[in-house]
Amino acid sequence: MPKHYTLDQLQAAANALREGGIIAYPTEAVFGLGCDPHDRVAFERIFALKQRPATQGVLLIAADFAQITHYVDMTKVPANVFAQVQASWPGPFTWVFPRSAHVPDWVAGAHDGIALRVTAHRPAADLCRAFGGALVSTSANPHGQPPARDLATVITYFGDAIDGIVDAPLGGAASPTTIRDALTGAIIRT
Repeated sequence: MPKHYTLDQLQAAANALREGGIIAYPTEAVFGLGCDPHDRVAFERIFALKQRPATQGVLLIAADFAQITHYVDMTKVPANVFAQVQASWPGPFTWVFPRSAHVPDWVAGAHDGIALRVTAHRPAADLCRAFGGALVSTSANPHGQPPARDLATVITYFGDAIDGIVDAPLGGAASPTTIRDALTGAIIRT
């Protein structure tokens, strides 16, 4: 059984992430699997657990824009676009930006951009704050299976193969966040 962390134990969960752990945590609509985006071994464990093609890439979730600004190639983002995105955050909006050299190739997969979200969902945001930066956020499910919406499903899917679970409620959204291209506004995922 993976370790369960309450909201009062997020620093311990963040320590597990820093040590290469994989933590399941609640997001706006589903549980996500997270790790340090710069830890390639942890990242590859997530993809192996999900049985997901490495070319797909993942999004990064953060507590505030300061945690993700270095991942964006701001020279390619017009000021009005940046203002529009900032007005939507924190909130359930994921935007794809031109990525900077700080984004590990394995995080972006075969994509030129990087998907980012500054979440308003307190448990996820507090985990990012405790960690001190953005985290990988990919739905907690094997590829092709429905995303986990409760702790029991996370455990059924992954059992002891993950290092911990943040035991807190989901945000109440009916479906995962829409993903849009920040530059064009095009919807990538609804």
